[in-house]
Amino acid sequence: MSKSVIKKDEQAIFSLRELYRRYGYAQYKMSRFEEYDLYVRNKDFLVSDEVITFTDHTGRLLALKPDVTLSIIKNTEDRPGAVQKVYYNENVFRVAKGTHSFKEIMQAGLECIGDISGYEIAEVVLLAVRSLSLLNERYMLDLSHMGLVSAMLAESGLSEGGKSAALSFIHQKSGHELAALCEKEGVSGTKLQALIDQCGTPKEVLAAMEPLMATEAEKAAFADFSALCEILTRSGHGKSVRVDFSVGNDMKYYSGVVFKGYLEGVPTGVLSGGQYDKLLQKLGRKSGAIGFAVYLDLLERLEKSNEEFDVDTLLLRTPDADPAALVKKAEELSAEGSVLVVSALPEDVKYRRLIQFEGGNSRG
Repeated sequence: MSKSVIKKDEQAIFSLRELYRRYGYAQYKMSRFEEYDLYVRNKDFLVSDEVITFTDHTGRLLALKPDVTLSIIKNTEDRPGAVQKVYYNENVFRVAKGTHSFKEIMQAGLECIGDISGYEIAEVVLLAVRSLSLLNERYMLDLSHMGLVSAMLAESGLSEGGKSAALSFIHQKSGHELAALCEKEGVSGTKLQALIDQCGTPKEVLAAMEPLMATEAEKAAFADFSALCEILTRSGHGKSVRVDFSVGNDMKYYSGVVFKGYLEGVPTGVLSGGQYDKLLQKLGRKSGAIGFAVYLDLLERLEKSNEEFDVDTLLLRTPDADPAALVKKAEELSAEGSVLVVSALPEDVKYRRLIQFEGGNSRG
């Protein structure tokens, strides 16, 4: 079978765009750059705080955008009682993981901003799940809830510094360090340990967590999270969703559900998102917001892992090969699949079959 000429990320853009349009999301287009100050004031929200900057002819310091969400927030406004739904596929500029070099990365995703209700939250999370399912039949969405984690930390008795450290330990799944911290500050760490120990299906985790809910804030956040998990289960995605409270470690921006998506064959998360009402509040906005991004550059790894061969036929020509006959043979082979004409065997190309072409004839 021949390999598709459309790359995995290109296929994904078309599929995701159609999915988001079906739910009323309009495409959002933006400039390649924004004022640098926007990113400086919110650098904790960025995946990386390294930004490419330049000065325009008016003297303004601009940046090639490292993030799409901040640009959308800046270029929208509060509309009381309304919800703005947009999707995008845009390039961002970030330092590639494991290197010190900037890379242009294609992202797709959506943002839902405005008078956010339980419906919009459920819709966005369901669209995140369905986005993953379009990319690979083997996927998993990890869910957490910063409102619940925050409420439990508030009731823990830890100092402000202790709460920050505890959140980091929960994110790292470091139960030993969390226990040591609680012992040092003289508080019980039983409830907080559950945020590390409990990881699995929504039904199992919520059943274990419910008896631990004591304060009104804990019960309210737990009820919201339980309602969302129930919707996901009833929608048929219960087996593809996992509750994991290590997801998300920033209470300055995220106020509710946070999530991360994984695909089999890709060693890191390809999707991340959450409810970030606190970011809008920091920027002087009254709206709520939830959204997610799909990191399309990571799909290259999935594409490579799924490909047994780079090309169907390797056509090895000799120096005396007749060009006209070679063109004819290549056209014949291209009708059956992909073909690569070479004068020497390449070391880094995997092929299904090898055909040698000498003079005006082929053999192999």
